[in-house]
Amino acid sequence: MRNKILKPIVFLAALGPVGLLAWNALHNNLGANPIEEITHQTGLWTLILLLVTLSITPLRRFIPGLNWLIQYRRMIGLFAFFYGCLHLTTYLWLDQSFDFHAIIKDVYKRPFITAGFTAFVLMVPLALTSTKGWIRRLGKRWQLLHRLIYFSAFAGVFHFIWLVKKDLREPLIYATVFAALMTIRLLFWFQKNRRVAAPTGRPISAHAD
Repeated sequence: MRNKILKPIVFLAALGPVGLLAWNALHNNLGANPIEEITHQTGLWTLILLLVTLSITPLRRFIPGLNWLIQYRRMIGLFAFFYGCLHLTTYLWLDQSFDFHAIIKDVYKRPFITAGFTAFVLMVPLALTSTKGWIRRLGKRWQLLHRLIYFSAFAGVFHFIWLVKKDLREPLIYATVFAALMTIRLLFWFQKNRRVAAPTGRPISAHAD
């Protein structure tokens, strides 16, 4: 019953930012540089949704009764990929008009674009293998593959930091959140390893969630 109520709410909430962008575009309310605003908003929401996806496991561990959040992790991760696609398309189409010579030159001059593209590429296998069929086919390898989200979020954070250059307050907030989430995961991993190793005195590798 909870899933039937919350699933459409989460879905609509995740669509909210692109809906607001479309509304502002239709009403000429994207500021002096509409392309820059679309690029910024789609990139920002890609990073936010990646971090929300990463936060679900710590929330489940720290707050009893939140195991149901796991039902929405895949949806939120796919929305992160959706916004990443919009972000990349905005750059390739609206900003560069698919001028690949100019794009290659831009990548050479501005390394933050390489970081952003890396973050997107790492999200592709996550999106492609997000179905239940792929989870069954890959088995334990699915969990290993989906740890790419850590590296995608890391590249996304540095993409934002290198993009801003001067006023780093906003990107550093996201960098701090990412660092906190990864620290929590490491603590969980060490705690799990210590607990598993206790009976024999020998460490046994454990998968991080």
